[in-house]
Amino acid sequence: MIVVDTNLVAYSVLPGERTVAALAVRRRDPEWIAPALLWSELRNLLVQQVRLRGLAPEDAEAAYRQALELAGTLSVEPRFEAVVSTCIAASISAYDAEFVLAARELGLVLVTADRWLIEKFSDTAVSPEQFVAGEWIQEP
Repeated sequence: MIVVDTNLVAYSVLPGERTVAALAVRRRDPEWIAPALLWSELRNLLVQQVRLRGLAPEDAEAAYRQALELAGTLSVEPRFEAVVSTCIAASISAYDAEFVLAARELGLVLVTADRWLIEKFSDTAVSPEQFVAGEWIQEP
């Protein structure tokens, strides 16, 4: 089981340059978990794709349904106090803190394409390519 962020799910359901890497993550570990926040972020991302990139609304809806199949069965909610303290200590948004803390609280790795999060939380976050290559350490 791994924690995934919104971008990884989006890359999995919207064809693009990162799709192959995202699907390789899925093949390596098909059990994905995320904070419930992922769904609001994904809806917003899909609406932006419709508005700004010409994605057909029915294609956005199909991508959302596909995302639900990938990551819709499990969610985790980090504790509020932990989110606030992580935001303050690391100067990150509450959104980013939720993904990092979900991984930390469950003792899992966060797979993300967000290079800044990977650099800032190298003990928790890895890129899709690092994950697929096994370049991460998971505590037993």
